[in-house]
Amino acid sequence: MSDQPAVLAIIPARGGSKGLPNKNILPLAGKPLIAYSIEAGLEAKSITRVLVTTDSPEIAKVAESFGAEVPFLRPAELAKDDTPTMPVLQHALEVLKKKEGFQPDLVVLLQPTSPLRTKEDIDGAVNVLYRLDADLVTSVCRVKHHPYWMLKVENERATPFFPNGFVSRRQELPNVFALNGAVYVYKKEQVTQPKPTDQIRQGVWIMDVDRSIDIDTWFDFKVAETWLNMHGR
Repeated sequence: MSDQPAVLAIIPARGGSKGLPNKNILPLAGKPLIAYSIEAGLEAKSITRVLVTTDSPEIAKVAESFGAEVPFLRPAELAKDDTPTMPVLQHALEVLKKKEGFQPDLVVLLQPTSPLRTKEDIDGAVNVLYRLDADLVTSVCRVKHHPYWMLKVENERATPFFPNGFVSRRQELPNVFALNGAVYVYKKEQVTQPKPTDQIRQGVWIMDVDRSIDIDTWFDFKVAETWLNMHGR
């Protein structure tokens, strides 16, 4: 029996998408969008299994062809436009426990809309969780538009969003980061029995801004495709 922790990567990919129909399997620089997340998960040293949870037989077929496990189809009630991610993860763990008796130590959420995330990002985020003994680690990037430079506009008049917070020189701005949606690493208990938000020990894995694109529109899709054609994967 191995002492290595069981780390389950879950890629949620429902069939419906209003902005980009069939988004998760659209061809992106020669491969279906979802393939990039599957390959990164399979290549990451820290990952034990890569599972795709989907309601779509078509997505399931594509996912399996790239090496992911698709041991079940997600029920329709967990594949709606407004379905939160946590119940989807909980459902996957419940099915695996019931069918196989399998319970991971960690759950790594890889959203298929982040194709520029790498195996190094996954392993790096997992290592941060171990190093900090955190409950959750999220990937982040520096913000493109600093909040200290944001304005409130009312009746065509502008005021600083933060009172007395406007800074004219970039060098004086404090470092600010935002979630980029590429990697989430959870201790299993944080999925099955989440702690209150104010009790979560959270760490971060910092990614470059140019690899932090989250595909939601055709513009995002073309930007990611341009990056991949330039840099390759």
